[in-house]
Amino acid sequence: MNTGATATVSHEVSDLDTAAALGSGSVPVLATPRLLAWCEEATVLAIGPTLDPGTTSVGVEVRLDHVAPSPIGRVVRAEATIEKIKGRRCYFTVAAHDDRGLVAVGKVVRVVVDEAIFLSKCE
Repeated sequence: MNTGATATVSHEVSDLDTAAALGSGSVPVLATPRLLAWCEEATVLAIGPTLDPGTTSVGVEVRLDHVAPSPIGRVVRAEATIEKIKGRRCYFTVAAHDDRGLVAVGKVVRVVVDEAIFLSKCE
């Protein structure tokens, strides 16, 4: 894992991404849960190339301020940057923008785990 590593994902808001569709509200704009998923997708891409074989990362903490609406058809770019690494914990800053400006900003923490051991806890 390297501090400063970044990744960006872009998605066009569809009917399936809205607050109304996801049950997190009643309006036809980008839902916060979907926006968070896109931010986490960027964190996974930022950390992924540096993980050892047999390991993965799991999200353990999130803070997201969703500050502006994005309607259906708008493209939203979510970017994640590794800010700090402490042991197995990786701290990210995330931000999302569309063509009108800032949509969201926040922090995500992921922990690197042995994938087999982690999955064995599901049994």
